[in-house]
Amino acid sequence: MMKYLLQVGLVLSSLFMMTSCEKDSKNGNNVAKEFIVAFDEQSISYSEIKDSKELKIVFSEPALSDGSVELRLTPTKAIYDVDFSTVPSAKESIVTVPFIKGAKDVSFLFKNLIYPYDRTDKTVQFDIVKVNYSAKEAKVQGYNVMVVSFDTAIGGVLTPEIGGPSQPKQVYVDLGGKAMYAIQRDSWDLAFYSDKDFRVKLNGSIYMATGVVSSTDIDKVRESDVTDLKAKVQIGTFEASNVAYIDNPEGNIAYTAINEIKLNDADNKVYLVNLGFRPGSNNVAAGSVSVAGESRGWKKIRVLRKENGYLLQYANLNDTTHKEVYIEKNPVYNFAFFSFDSNSIVDVEPTKKKWDLNFTVFTNTVDQQGDPKGSYGFSDFIVNNRYGGVTAYKVTIPAKDKTMYKSFALADVDQSLLSLDLRTIGGTWRDVANDKKLFNNIFYVIKDAKGNFYKMRVLSFMNDKGERGYPKFEYSLLR
Repeated sequence: MMKYLLQVGLVLSSLFMMTSCEKDSKNGNNVAKEFIVAFDEQSISYSEIKDSKELKIVFSEPALSDGSVELRLTPTKAIYDVDFSTVPSAKESIVTVPFIKGAKDVSFLFKNLIYPYDRTDKTVQFDIVKVNYSAKEAKVQGYNVMVVSFDTAIGGVLTPEIGGPSQPKQVYVDLGGKAMYAIQRDSWDLAFYSDKDFRVKLNGSIYMATGVVSSTDIDKVRESDVTDLKAKVQIGTFEASNVAYIDNPEGNIAYTAINEIKLNDADNKVYLVNLGFRPGSNNVAAGSVSVAGESRGWKKIRVLRKENGYLLQYANLNDTTHKEVYIEKNPVYNFAFFSFDSNSIVDVEPTKKKWDLNFTVFTNTVDQQGDPKGSYGFSDFIVNNRYGGVTAYKVTIPAKDKTMYKSFALADVDQSLLSLDLRTIGGTWRDVANDKKLFNNIFYVIKDAKGNFYKMRVLSFMNDKGERGYPKFEYSLLR
């Protein structure tokens, strides 16, 4: 069973609402003209609710009088009082939720009446349709729709926990499921492709690199045989030829640093593998990172085909015998993963259709004024699930346009711009070299693994102390 850290992001949408409230400047009392209400969250996963869950509606200010909020209930493949119910009860598909004077928010209860679940395609949608409030004008702004769903979340705000300035974790994000799965980024080394090709990728999040050795006998290779090669199989040498030792950063599986694994064993050479670095320390100056700590050393490997998978041979550089492990392809996943630390196959990614984005450190290439300088490590990076079919493109908001992100809808999507490139989002949303700033005029269109379209923008990558490694983003299903 996959051992992932499941997290559900809580959206403090009241913050967005309050900043957009109109103020009455004529009388100097700074009181909002309108009483604004919205759901606290856009989506809730059905799988979270074994019994019942309070769903919250937030206000822009404490209520000056009693009132109520009316919600229209729209179930899909779910039946009221059979699959679910609410407190207060619905009457003719309307749930009326009362609130009292002084309340800053109000909740109603969603009760799941079937657990374990009988199906996984149920959806229950709530729309705020009316606010009964006499003290001042009431307005719905922010999240006016909230969905309880097994499959396709309509959006929200998520905070992937990558662990601060050393960024020790990779966090896989499932937009449709509004879920996140975190793993230690040095918990794996090699990824064995599960589709039709026989390819092996390196763990670029820890700056691994590899170079081919002429021998096909792993037991005869010694450290003295690869002394010159060790000086080249590095990240960040600022030599253009250095890209030969890393996987293609676009993610094209045909251009891995390890050549295609051939059916004929004699065609598969030994490789020298630089195992990269452990994550560093979080004890750094604000705005800095320490993603590369202690060196993890070297291995020699050789990979062969075997049955419906791979035979990995591996050893330390001066060992005269090697270890072997059979790694079978599993088409449910993009890759099967192996760790030299545990000498075993390890769980890393969710299944190929259950994640869309990966917040990670990344091995990319770098130019200096158009001059290629080879491989280079990037922190604060976002990768799309290319191998699961996830594509994306960047949208730049014109100067002084304050409404484009909010108004951008499915009809505005230009599918011809969608790209599989792992770096489409990448680090294009921030500048960490100079001003350590977030670009507020950038957002992304993402087509997820199930064919849904989302818009997404990063809200921050630092905490309130100015420390990096604390990303937060918001996204919405395009309809």
